[in-house]
This record gives sequence, structure tokens and C-alpha cells, in this order.
Amino acid sequence: MDYIRMRYISWSSVCELETQILLAGDLGLIEKSKLGTLKKISKNVKDSDKVFIKQTLEPSMITPSQLEMTHLF
Repeated sequence: MDYIRMRYISWSSVCELETQILLAGDLGLIEKSKLGTLKKISKNVKDSDKVFIKQTLEPSMITPSQLEMTHLF
């Protein structure tokens, strides 16, 4: 269960980071080209965390396409 808790912490930290990225974008502190890349990376990390959590809780429910979501870049 420590592993799952760590993944939930990771997921919530990425959500916080995503908020900061959006705010920085709104304030013009990040170039638009880089903003899209950062959003994509944060979404991929969140999706990966969700897959790992679900896989740990319900291993038989994971499909091969969901495992492909663990690819970050």
C-alpha cells in the first residue's frame, strides 16, 4: 500500500505543477511552444500514475493499450 500512496502523492504533485504551469502560461512567463510541451508531459505523468495505481489495485483489469500510456515522452 505504500507504493499506491506514493503514486497518489505523485499524481497530486503533478496536478499542483500543472496548475503552476497554467498560471505561468497565463502570465506570459512561459513561451507558448514550451507551454504545450509541458502540458503534454504533465498529462502523460498523470496518466501513467493512474495506470500504475489501477494495475496495483486490479491487475487483471489492465489492457495492453493502457500499459502503453506509461510512455512519458
